[in-house]
Amino acid sequence: MVATPLERLSQKLDIAASSLVVLDSYYAGTQPLSFLSPEAAKALGNRLRALAVNFPRLDVDILAERLRVEGFRINGATDLALWQSWSDNNMGELQHIVHTEALTLGSSFVTVWAGPNGRPAITIDTARDMAVERDPVTRQVTAAAHRWLQDGKAKAVLFQPHAIGLYESIAAVPADSMLGANQGFPLNTMRQTVTVPLDGWQLKKEIANPLGVVPVVPFVNRGRLYDVDGVSEMANILDLSDAVNKLTADLLVSSEFYARPRRWATGIEVMEEPILDAEGEPTGETVEVSPFSDGPERVWSSESPEARFGEFAASNLAGYTAAVGIITNQISALSGLPPHLLGQQGNQPTSADAIRSAESSLVQKAVARQRTFGRPWSEVASLISMIATGRRPTSVQPVWAAPDTPTPAQAADAASKLVAAKILPVEQALDDLGYSPEQIAAMAGMRSIDAMNAAIAGAQTLPRTTT
Repeated sequence: MVATPLERLSQKLDIAASSLVVLDSYYAGTQPLSFLSPEAAKALGNRLRALAVNFPRLDVDILAERLRVEGFRINGATDLALWQSWSDNNMGELQHIVHTEALTLGSSFVTVWAGPNGRPAITIDTARDMAVERDPVTRQVTAAAHRWLQDGKAKAVLFQPHAIGLYESIAAVPADSMLGANQGFPLNTMRQTVTVPLDGWQLKKEIANPLGVVPVVPFVNRGRLYDVDGVSEMANILDLSDAVNKLTADLLVSSEFYARPRRWATGIEVMEEPILDAEGEPTGETVEVSPFSDGPERVWSSESPEARFGEFAASNLAGYTAAVGIITNQISALSGLPPHLLGQQGNQPTSADAIRSAESSLVQKAVARQRTFGRPWSEVASLISMIATGRRPTSVQPVWAAPDTPTPAQAADAASKLVAAKILPVEQALDDLGYSPEQIAAMAGMRSIDAMNAAIAGAQTLPRTTT
């Protein structure tokens, strides 16, 4: 029996569920502690809570912060109507979530459709809820499915070039089955999963698709040719992050038990006292009594001539910090994050040139991701234009913000040059420098007053002529 597109996509979601849950846990910093022996875990009991030095999330967030679409050019010209639809759908903020999801899980999705008012409506989805099928030759999306659980049943929307259908599972679906059957397994563990739902789907409603294309655009963080569903930006540093967590946990345990000097005494008789019950009667059991006081005036003494006192040397924890530094340097090399962003002391840039040099690898990675995500954003803009105007533009290009970190002096110098060349108006330059609309309006009023005063002063200095 040949599976339907919805059944294939539903199974694809199930197969990917376990690995996506693991990636989610790393981004949230809730992954279990690795490299800890069973004996050590048993000895520590419940005294060691989960510990995460969350470098994977830092890797994703810092890169996502440098990916910001600031406009679109359609057929070479800025399209204000398109940007208005973008702003109406709050995409100035939601684009950051799209990039973060794609960098974390390998892919994310943007759907463009007509809202109740007929205007373009944009929604975003995670790879845990949506999957797509592609043509094996052209790599174009031929079908997409968004699946969720509601009222005890699985529901799904199937997007195809000719129609969009709403489906519901025939049988009830347990809530935990929607997350996949293999939560918490390592990323390289391949296990068979259960397709949800087991008893198939029934079509509840279907409408025609006048666009003629699947209105779902995947954002794929592609590493190699066959990574058609993307690869997580965190993949290179997950094991190294586990190593840092393990070393940090060892450091904390060692500081608790061995960083402080431990004293010893010999030749002292250990006294015992009976244990009393609630009524003050002896229970028959005894407890050892320390011969030493814990108060601030504590003085250890003994009348026994055989008594000896001493202390063990405290452990040197520098080895742990050196090991953490080595692993952190490896994370920096693989992720492109400069050492000063990873908390490495002694690696703080001393000048603007040093900042640019330290961030060069990170900036180049951001530029590469702009190219990767640029085409999907162009497809999103094309769908918006098709819904708004009924025509598909021939050329759409997103305009990206600069991914580097300009200093205030550099930003001011660039803005002044653009204003002097009459490329930007003064108000736009002030907005780019971070001034609020209220401040820009106040500055405009100040400039008007200055211009008026200058005109008055110039008129008063003009030479008078008599006839």
